Amino acid sequence: MALSRALRCCQRIFSWIPVIIISSVVLWSYYAYVFELCFVIMCVFSTVVYLLMFHVCFIMFCWTYWKAIFTPPSTPSKKFHLSYSDKERYEMEERPDVQKQILAEIAKKLPIFTRAQSGAIRFCDRCQVIKPDRCHHCSVCETCILKMDHHCPWVNNCVGFSNYKFFLLFLSYSMIYCVFIASTVFQYFLKFWVGDLPNGPAKFHVLFLLFVALMFFVSLMFLFGYHCWLVAKNRSTLEAFSAPVFQNGPDRNGFNVGLSRNLRQVFGEDKKLWFIPVFTSQGDGHYFPLRTLRESENPLLANEGKWMEDGGSDEESAGEVASKLKCVFKCSN
Repeated sequence: MALSRALRCCQRIFSWIPVIIISSVVLWSYYAYVFELCFVIMCVFSTVVYLLMFHVCFIMFCWTYWKAIFTPPSTPSKKFHLSYSDKERYEMEERPDVQKQILAEIAKKLPIFTRAQSGAIRFCDRCQVIKPDRCHHCSVCETCILKMDHHCPWVNNCVGFSNYKFFLLFLSYSMIYCVFIASTVFQYFLKFWVGDLPNGPAKFHVLFLLFVALMFFVSLMFLFGYHCWLVAKNRSTLEAFSAPVFQNGPDRNGFNVGLSRNLRQVFGEDKKLWFIPVFTSQGDGHYFPLRTLRESENPLLANEGKWMEDGGSDEESAGEVASKLKCVFKCSN
């Protein structure tokens, strides 16, 4: 037991190494750009303009990176946990088929439409929770994550419903930060190259600034482009590799409700807040509109308040809403 705790402690410590590496590179880039380039090489006018623009990019980058790291991933609400009696009945039953029937009965009260590959209700034995749609268990975080995308070592956090917008903004502002540094440093790199500027410590900082900025930009460009494609298709990374299974079989486009609505699910209704790292995503991560249902036919969207944590609705009303939605889903297929 003590050895296991020690290993987990070491794992938590080592998991911060990628974050420390990124933070160190960013802090060095700040020193190199501000103190070695702006204050040593540039003229006064260029220094003021470049420093103003640089700090806007730097602040937005740090803000989004902080939010991506320290925003806790959302987990399923208590409604998706087995009650004491259901848990006892499930654990006492040894026959797998009967266990599946027990979970199916409980799931009738919940807005669940995805299934396991076998067609059974998706249930996490470790968390003892019926998984909401798009929810997956993260072995690193050791819990189920709502709309899990992936566990990212560079933010030491699970990217999911609660911080996916922050992760996308972090990628975008990282690219802007790299592009700004590379574009403003390039002219001074050429001057050092042809000998117009004297040799000194600033020369090496300018050289490495350009190299590191271009290197990170190329890697971020592919990652950001991939996630833009995922948002446009309303898929997570996990769903891109393994299509979600519905009652009528696997469907990679099961949650794709059109480009405009897909964007609003992640970034919210207010476009003025799309590029600011504040939470504006739609819903609470427990259910999502389906491609096969029109909004007017989706009773959950009209009764969203019933599913809030403090909504106070009883199991009967929740079950009625879920039953109506399942009936509409079956009819549409």
